[in-house]
Amino acid sequence: MTVVSTKRRHADRERALNTVDPRKPNVPRMYDYLLGGKDNYAADREAVREVVSRAPDTPFMARENRAFLRRAVRFLAASGIRQFVDIGSGLPTQGNVHEIAHQVAPDSRVVYVDIDPVVLTHGRALLAGRPGVAVIQGDARRPDDIMDDPELRKLVDVDRPVAVLMFAVLHFIDDADDPQGIAASLRAAMAPGSYLAISHVTDDFDTGGRVRDAAAAYDSATSQITLRGRTDVLRMFGDFELVEPGLTTLSRWRPDPNATLPPDADRQWCYAGVGRKPG
Repeated sequence: MTVVSTKRRHADRERALNTVDPRKPNVPRMYDYLLGGKDNYAADREAVREVVSRAPDTPFMARENRAFLRRAVRFLAASGIRQFVDIGSGLPTQGNVHEIAHQVAPDSRVVYVDIDPVVLTHGRALLAGRPGVAVIQGDARRPDDIMDDPELRKLVDVDRPVAVLMFAVLHFIDDADDPQGIAASLRAAMAPGSYLAISHVTDDFDTGGRVRDAAAAYDSATSQITLRGRTDVLRMFGDFELVEPGLTTLSRWRPDPNATLPPDADRQWCYAGVGRKPG
């Protein structure tokens, strides 16, 4: 693929993402509907119903991904992290990163990053005037622009440890946009002692093809899904040291005490992990 065609594809995608089209399924709005939210349109709900018809446990997995976010943010705040950058944050919902972090460390600073105009509008309206919290527009495919953003730099000192969160984001970046390079750029921009948290859809346990079928339902949405295996997801952490229990499934990552794990906890179709930069 030529540089010109790649740039054109990026420009076309950005125009689509920056245009609110209620007729086209929108990934953040679809996720909002999966979590029981109301910021979605008929096209989003119909697309979700199609996904669920192919993979009936999709709503459960969406909730488990959100539960992983809560547990990971609590762990990071308890580990001394006071700066959070949530890339691809999605529409505001209950238990946002700043709410969870502030329960542990009220002085935590949080920057939400998303490219979607609906997310930006809702996020800024909800968080207007809240100290230590910002919402900025940024494309996950351009990590250097995100980390150099003036609004982010007002809250985040990149020379000190930071937690970069990429929950259910990298599987919406296709191979042509180099997700490994994106993760590497973020790791390089982070100070020693920083953390990278990732959840990523996989078809490693997809013996019946339902995950691949469900992913195909996103073909008409604003972003498509690229399924990746354990090796590729592990590479996204580079030389970061994975904290216990390593790269595992959503329900298996540091479950709450006395939590009852689902029967398929070892074969869920989404990996979860948190890695720490040495030093």
